[in-house]
Amino acid sequence: MTARDVSDSARTATAVTLAAIGALHVAWGLGSSFPFRDRATLADRVVGNDEVPGPGASFAVAGLLTVAAALVADVTPLPAPIRRVGVGGVAAVLATRAAFGFSGMTGRLVPGSDSPRFVALDRRVFSPLCTALAAGALWSAR
Repeated sequence: MTARDVSDSARTATAVTLAAIGALHVAWGLGSSFPFRDRATLADRVVGNDEVPGPGASFAVAGLLTVAAALVADVTPLPAPIRRVGVGGVAAVLATRAAFGFSGMTGRLVPGSDSPRFVALDRRVFSPLCTALAAGALWSAR
């Protein structure tokens, strides 16, 4: 496997994952609790408090994730230097989110995100995922 193959694989995997997470946010904005049994469990496990954000917030996050996926996938009609800056921004946001999550301080970024189950999932699942996505985004900019 060549470095180009690895870069293409990282780009594809990262973009698909970002798009899938964006689609999940759309579903949540439409009222779904997937993959949980109800919205209260979704709120506790994914948001870290008692309420799932409203449709506007869910759709806004979905839009940002879609833009991030498009930048990483290199399907935007942008000059390469501008795309690299955008991808760098995506990586920086994801790395920041990971750092706060690993340290148990996501509540400082998103006040109220501090339920014990959320903090545990944040450290075990969400922060490692954000770290991998940040690395994939950076790798895709090569």
